[in-house]
Amino acid sequence: MNSIKDQYFDGERPLYESRDLRLERVRIGEGESGLKESRWIEAADCEFEGMYVIWECEDVECRNCHFAASDRAPLWYNRNVRLFDCLIDAPKALREIDGLTLERLKITDGAETFWYCRNGQISDLKIANGLYAFMHANQLQINNIQLQGRYIFQYARNIEIHNAIFDTKDAFWESENVTVYDSTIRGEYLGWYSRNLRLVRCRISGTQPLCYCQNLILEDCVLDESCDRAFEKSSYSIIHNP
Repeated sequence: MNSIKDQYFDGERPLYESRDLRLERVRIGEGESGLKESRWIEAADCEFEGMYVIWECEDVECRNCHFAASDRAPLWYNRNVRLFDCLIDAPKALREIDGLTLERLKITDGAETFWYCRNGQISDLKIANGLYAFMHANQLQINNIQLQGRYIFQYARNIEIHNAIFDTKDAFWESENVTVYDSTIRGEYLGWYSRNLRLVRCRISGTQPLCYCQNLILEDCVLDESCDRAFEKSSYSIIHNP
């Protein structure tokens, strides 16, 4: 594997179509598409500032990297992406990614991120401003997530979530085959028009939750006093295990 250390790149496509490349303490500055169409890339302690830095790439691993606010839409249309201990300040950060492994990420501007992402394992994730996060996501396993935003997981399918704290509005609308375990869900109009939504040992607060649901299951859940007009027009089961 080739190696580049302690260098600065800018301009249009400075590392376009790279192969078998390891970047250490590299800064990709102002410009666009720094690593577009690249394969087998490792990055450690790098700073990404230019827009659209990692598009149409395959087998990318980033450790302890920073995606700056100026790096708009940094990771789109990729396959097999692994991110560890990264800080993402960029908006619209991840979309259309097939094959995700994410651990210990902080996303400060989560607006419109994770759209159409699929086939992934995510753990220890913090997201602020998660407007429409995870729209149309599919086949994700998520553990230990804190997400503040609105309209999250709309149209998401085949999602399993453990140990979450959601502070949101209109979560899981039109979702299908979503299961949430041991979580706190705060917000309005939870799960409307969902199909096969299952909530296990969750604490739920917020007005008018879980209406117009098909095959809703609540198992050992607690709904607080704010949950008025719950279950309108829903088909549901409530289970309390001994």
